[in-house]
Amino acid sequence: MYQPLKRCLAVILTVYTAAALHAQNPEIKVDLTKEIGPMKPVWAWFGYDEPNYTYMKDGKKLLTEIAELSPVPVYVRTHSLLVSGDGIAALKWGSTNAYTEDADGNPVYNWRIVDSIFDTYVSRGMKPLAQIGFMPEALSTHPAPYRHYWKPGDPYTDIITGWAYPPKDYDKWRNLVYEWVKHSVERYGQKEVESWYWEVWNEPNGHYWKGTREEFYKLYDYAADGLKRALPTAKIGGINIAGTRSKGAQEWTNDFIKHCISGTNYATGKIGSPMDAILFHAKGSPKLVDGAVRMNMAPQLNDIQTGFNMAMSYPETKDLPLIIGESDPEGCAACGMATNPENAYRNGTMYSSYTAASFARKYLLADKTKANFLGAVSWSFEFENQPWFYGYRDLATNGVDKPVLNVFRMFGMMTGTRLEAESNRMYSLEEVVQSSVRGEQSDIGVLATKDTKSAAVMVWNYHDDDKPGATETANVTIENIPVKKAQLTVYMIDKENSNSYEVWKKMGSPQNPTQQQIDTLEESGKLKSISTQKIKITSGKTMVPVQLERQAVALVKLDW
Repeated sequence: MYQPLKRCLAVILTVYTAAALHAQNPEIKVDLTKEIGPMKPVWAWFGYDEPNYTYMKDGKKLLTEIAELSPVPVYVRTHSLLVSGDGIAALKWGSTNAYTEDADGNPVYNWRIVDSIFDTYVSRGMKPLAQIGFMPEALSTHPAPYRHYWKPGDPYTDIITGWAYPPKDYDKWRNLVYEWVKHSVERYGQKEVESWYWEVWNEPNGHYWKGTREEFYKLYDYAADGLKRALPTAKIGGINIAGTRSKGAQEWTNDFIKHCISGTNYATGKIGSPMDAILFHAKGSPKLVDGAVRMNMAPQLNDIQTGFNMAMSYPETKDLPLIIGESDPEGCAACGMATNPENAYRNGTMYSSYTAASFARKYLLADKTKANFLGAVSWSFEFENQPWFYGYRDLATNGVDKPVLNVFRMFGMMTGTRLEAESNRMYSLEEVVQSSVRGEQSDIGVLATKDTKSAAVMVWNYHDDDKPGATETANVTIENIPVKKAQLTVYMIDKENSNSYEVWKKMGSPQNPTQQQIDTLEESGKLKSISTQKIKITSGKTMVPVQLERQAVALVKLDW
């Protein structure tokens, strides 16, 4: 054959084949004998800026629900546990008044509000990821102004006041931590406090720290020394860096690790500083394109990959637990969609499908890097006494669960061993890390587990663009089922199921709903089963067709 014609036909054939593969119907295969390893509940970590929401009406209700959805203790992280003030909650603000000084400059400790926060956790079987910060007014080198009054739309830097500065007396700072941990052991018991994680500050490379890098290491060393004096077996880590993938964040983190390994400890004069875990942050970057939200998972996954790789690059840290201290689609939970229209993904199924698709990749990144991945904190909780469905990054609004919380309810049913699973429509890890999910077809992916008497398969239909797309039927084939009969249950999150937001919109989007409407909304916010049936297993195999709308998430559960 004439060579140019041969090459042309080859190109046409290649393009045609690629298009056919790309457009194929979604087929998902799960083999219950193909085990990867334990299904670590890395999703069972949550956090928020405003600590005083913890013990308020809707805060307590949501914490109860979060605790109930998980088969293991949930870890909770919150800011401002040492901030001075009256304990009244406000956006991006919180206070406990744990530390003040008398007229002679002597420390006065008051644990009443801190206790009410930790009591709320511990009574529900939850564990604090206890943040040592921020600076009490009486200790700050730059105390005024101290209280801020930030609101959505204001410059973010307005929140940075006297609490963000180094202490004027590091010994008093160390003793504050010592007294706090000592009190915690007395109140909750040594065994309980040993199960917590402690960390110093938040995003020291960002707005939250108004000192130098060396001053931060000094802050950390003195805090860690106070903690270990009170409880030598307590676990502490750092540094919850912002923008982990950036050059500056990597320099900060590497310097911090080296300081903890071989630097001179500011508090003790010895070599090294305690480091029982490494923490860093990971954020995506949505934007508005032609009036529609376009998500971007790639920056978040790059942050995670960078954090994992840094920890794995040191013999001293490669086995340490890694905690993504904040892991979210973007950076500001309290920035609603009225002031930040790119955040309009938060109320509906885009947030839930993004959560399913992104957590699956977090597991894959841990597999790839061999990192000891312990947890990823979803920095999303609730905002008390705010407008209904305002578009905050939260799990519930006014006590009504949003669709995203139901993904975590699904995760709670995924126990035992994580399995290899295949989908012919799932974007590769490399492609999502490089460019998120931007192709013509959506990402129809899978995450699967098995336990002694059950199996669970999570399936989603996700795309970055918040635009209408076709409903597709994914055929989920489960092989090597060890029984002849089982109960099959399918749970669904889409426009019609497990979705309080769509129900609220159909009500006319009331800002003052009646009690009857609230009851309806609460019911619609729960995870819904769309089918339950007893089935016969033939040759150890079953096939379940699952209809997935764009941005839907389903869980196929087998129990025997």
